[in-house]
Amino acid sequence: MTALVRLSGLSKRFATGVEAVRGIDLELKQGAITALLGPSGSGKSTLLRVIAGLSTPNAGTLTWATERPRLGVVFQEPTLMPWARVEDNVGLPLELDGVKRPAARAAAQATLARVGLQDFTKAYPSELSGGMKMRVSLARALVGKPHLLLLDEPFAALDEIMRAQLNRDLLSLWALEHPAVLFITHSIYEAVFLAERIHVLSPRPGRIVAEIPVPLRYPRDDTIRLTPAFLEIAREVSSALARAMETA
Repeated sequence: MTALVRLSGLSKRFATGVEAVRGIDLELKQGAITALLGPSGSGKSTLLRVIAGLSTPNAGTLTWATERPRLGVVFQEPTLMPWARVEDNVGLPLELDGVKRPAARAAAQATLARVGLQDFTKAYPSELSGGMKMRVSLARALVGKPHLLLLDEPFAALDEIMRAQLNRDLLSLWALEHPAVLFITHSIYEAVFLAERIHVLSPRPGRIVAEIPVPLRYPRDDTIRLTPAFLEIAREVSSALARAMETA
């Protein structure tokens, strides 16, 4: 697989003097799921915002393989417009891109069906559960058929049952079109379940201290979590994270 985006020597220091990340070298492969794992404050979200174009690095380069990459972003909170129906929340990126509302709504309805919310297109966010709101946010990120899907700990606030379900749903949605995915998480087991490759960050300033492949075949279901191969990779990731914390 070729690289969709390549980061070389990327660093970010805020105006306050806080250095969030330092010297990041990272490739996100076309069609691959990459997990970024690290302790709180290690610059994971900062790195995602730089890739999304929402923040500017102080040093290093960010190189895209395509001239106008389409991005979908899911943050830790759903960030839905409370006054708008679900279908209009999901269709908003298309409307901002110049698509007429009827066509945007039709695309939104089709995408909502893919995340199991075809019966809630006319609902308002206040009428949805936390898990359903996150599905809406995921649908909004997918409606424009992104080259790269950026997910910033989207399931961290959910209970374990819903989190596991959305992990499975994400893999099912990814399998339909295989966008590149960068998934940020604190969970070792979530990272191993989802990703083809895991990058471990040190405490601030975040530096990549380990790169661990996950040679588990897709499609994956919950039975894989109990296999020796899964548990061995989780142990390796846990050890890499522990070493990073010790050298901080």
